[in-house]
Parts: sequence; structure tokens; C-alpha cells
Amino acid sequence: MNDTQSQKTLVLFKPGVLQRRIAGEILNRFERKGLKIIAMKLLRMDKPMVEAHYAEHKGKDFYEKLVEYTLTGPVLAMILEGDEAVMIVRRLIGPTSIDSSLPGTIRGDFAAHTRLNIIHASDSPESAGREMALFFRPEEICEWTDGNSPWF
Repeated sequence: MNDTQSQKTLVLFKPGVLQRRIAGEILNRFERKGLKIIAMKLLRMDKPMVEAHYAEHKGKDFYEKLVEYTLTGPVLAMILEGDEAVMIVRRLIGPTSIDSSLPGTIRGDFAAHTRLNIIHASDSPESAGREMALFFRPEEICEWTDGNSPWF
């Protein structure tokens, strides 16, 4: 019996990923791990959307710079699905602080500054639900199974 739980989680590639042209390389890591893309869009967040997304950080010393940075360019938003997706994605990206992000993690390999973090991932299933609803309407989420393809 499989004791893992299929989950959905939100991932944002922040402006630095697109500016550095490393989106494909990072996305490849999620796919190689077996996570499934069920929604994806490129967008420019406006200030109210950024503030809603990062509302839990309002008042913290890094909040204003985080909002400012997120507004500097487009973000690539996606929903990934898989067994224990929230935890798996968080492990793949590594800790927020680049001082703690080990080589082999996305942040450890690509992030240069903690304040200009290149990626966001939901930190819990509850956060994932709230965040996914901010970025995607239900009809934009494409549920699918591997068995539906003639290639398998």
C-alpha cells in the first residue's frame, strides 16, 4: 500500500529566473523528480497581487524590497502535482537563506542573494491552496494522468 499523498503546490519563478534564462533548467529538476505540471502561465504581477501573495510578511524588514523585486519583471507561475509535492518541492529548492542552501538545491546552485530570491514555493498544503487560488482559476488547471498518452 502506498502511504504517500498526492498534492498540488504553487511554484513561482521570480524575475531573476527569466532574466538569467534558467527557467528550463530549473523546471527540468521538478520534472526529473516526477512532479507533474498541471498549470502554468507567464504574468506580470501588479502591486495589489504581490501584496496579497506576500501578506504574511507585511511589516517584516524584507517585505518592501521583496515586493519591489517581484514587480521588476514577469514571473512564471505553475502548479505542480505529485506525491508529497509540497515537501518534495521545498527540498528541491532548499532553504530561503542562501547561507543555508546547499549545492544541489535550486537556491544553492542559482541564488546569489537571499533578498533577491529566485523562486517561491508554498510552504504547506494550506498555503498552497490559498496561493494557487490567487494565480489560477479552476478552469486553468489541467488534471491529467500518464495513462492517457499513446506514448506509454
